[in-house]
This record gives sequence, C-alpha cells and structure tokens, in this order.
Amino acid sequence: MNYAIIGCGLIGKKRLLGLPAGSRLAIACDTNTARAAELTALAKSGRVSHDFRRAVSDSEVDAVIVAAINASLAGISAAAIQAGKHVLVEKPAGISVKEIDDLITLQQKHGVVVRVGFNHRYHPAFLQAREIFDSGVMGELMFIRARYGHGGRVGYDKEWRADPKLSGGGELIDQGIHLIDLAGWFLGPFTRVNGHAATYFWNMPVDDNAFLDLRNAAGRTAWLHVSCTEWKNLFSFEIYGRNAKLAIEGLGGSYGVEKLFHYQMKPEMGVPDTKIYEFPGPDDSWRREITEFEKAVETAKNQGQPAAGPGLAEARAALNVVQEIYRKPHDAP
Repeated sequence: MNYAIIGCGLIGKKRLLGLPAGSRLAIACDTNTARAAELTALAKSGRVSHDFRRAVSDSEVDAVIVAAINASLAGISAAAIQAGKHVLVEKPAGISVKEIDDLITLQQKHGVVVRVGFNHRYHPAFLQAREIFDSGVMGELMFIRARYGHGGRVGYDKEWRADPKLSGGGELIDQGIHLIDLAGWFLGPFTRVNGHAATYFWNMPVDDNAFLDLRNAAGRTAWLHVSCTEWKNLFSFEIYGRNAKLAIEGLGGSYGVEKLFHYQMKPEMGVPDTKIYEFPGPDDSWRREITEFEKAVETAKNQGQPAAGPGLAEARAALNVVQEIYRKPHDAP
C-alpha cells in the first residue's frame, strides 16, 4: 500500500518506521515542510506537501495516516474518507463525540476502512493477556485497576496539549483515553461514568490528573488514574477475574521493561500459580497495528466487511467517557 502521512512529528515518524514490508511512503505532509522532508529522506521515497487536501486526494495514495494535533484529526480524516482513502487516524480521532459521529456517517457512505490508533492493544503483554482472557481460565471478570502517568517536561504547560482548543483536554484525553479503551476492551461498554479531572501542578487550563470510576451494565468496575505529575513514568494495568489476576507493568523505554504476571488461583486458594512473561524488545506495537490495518483493508476488499479492530465505534465510546468526566466540576488550584 502507498501511504500519505499527514503530520510528520514524533508519531508520524513512528508510523513510517512501522510500515510493513512492501508498503511505502508516497507523500509526507506537514505545515512544516522541513519535517516532511525529513520523513521522505528517512523513507527514501515519497514527495513533500504542505496541503493535506491535495495529499489525501492524490491518485498514488491508497491509505492515509493522520498524525496531526487533536483538533485537526477529524477534519483531515473526513477529507481522506471523502477522497475514498482508507484511514488510520491517531487517537482520540476527534475532540468531540459529534466529530466522531460525523466521521462514522462519512465512513458508512464511502465504504472505506477507518481504524483509530489505539496501539496499546498491540503491545505483546496485552496480546498475551487477551489470549489468556479469551481462554476462559480467569473466570468472570470482577474489576480492573489501572494507572498511567508521566512527569511532563519544562515548558509542558506551553505546548499545544495545554491549549484546550487544540487538544480538546488534558491528561484524560491524552493518556487517559488509552486506559479507557483498554478497560472497555475487556469489560465491554460502560453504562455508568463517575470521576473528576483536576489541575494540581501545571499552570494550564486543562487537567493534569483524572480519576475515573467506570462501571458496565453488570456493575463490573474499571478504576483508573492518569497523571502528568507522576514524575517517574509509570504504566500499571491489573485485570481481576474470579479465578485469576493478570498484571501488566511497563511499556518499555522509560516506563520499564514490559511484563505480564499471570496469577492463577488454586482450588484450595492460598499462594497462586504464577507465570511471568517479559518482553524486553523495542516497541513493535506500531508495526503490528498497521499490519492489522492492512489486513482489514484486504478483508474488506475480498469480503465486503473489514476484520474487527479498534475503529471509530471504539473511539466514540472512549471519547464519550472523556466528555462525561469533563462535564463534571473541575478541580483547580
């Protein structure tokens, strides 16, 4: 497949490096054409553009990767869908449920594949955890407890993520939407949304912490905390079943080696049987995700319907939770 990558910053580069063998960069598009040129040089292919509308409508392009700031994601994706291109758009795919609904309408009209960049689903620990969960050995799920956080950096409160018009919110819509999506992947839709967003440290009009209590129709709970006052980067995701517990720690890099702990309860209870999986290699979730995206395109071409995977419906569900929290009173210093 030939790709246009719209947005040539850090994530655009990760997406380029994750392209499967045989696929190539056709157009690198960014308002900063120097950044776009860096991508074409790295790819050793492709043309530079500063106009996303021309890029997404180019006849050489089969699919579009949208890696722009949050406020631009839906508009660029809409243009790509209307041009008949398949789309992989970074999370959150839009900054309102209304934007996602409009994209769903366009997708249904034009019949293209649209996936949303929930790459955490493709981390090896989560793929292994999902396999264990699907095997049934955990029994009925009871609850999920998860934390995700980083410490920001000097000037963080001056970046685009601190401007609600550009970001749509703070830490909740940034890292929080990953935890919401992952929790929903195991527990299903959330029918009760409680919690609050807060700004404790950073001098910005968006949240730097959020605390969520989400419950599905059966009352099973996801208890989530996201933070950009964590100071030491942290990722922890625990899944509790009646018969077992799965605990994922780390995401590689500054978050620590990615590990999965499987604690299987014995009939007599007591100390559980324990199996530990370690995944010390580089983060390959980006490549896995784009490979699955291409498989979905191929399936849609051959069968008329794409394979299951995180798309606009999942993005809408996660963003709806974000909006519900943002409607509640915000704690600020």
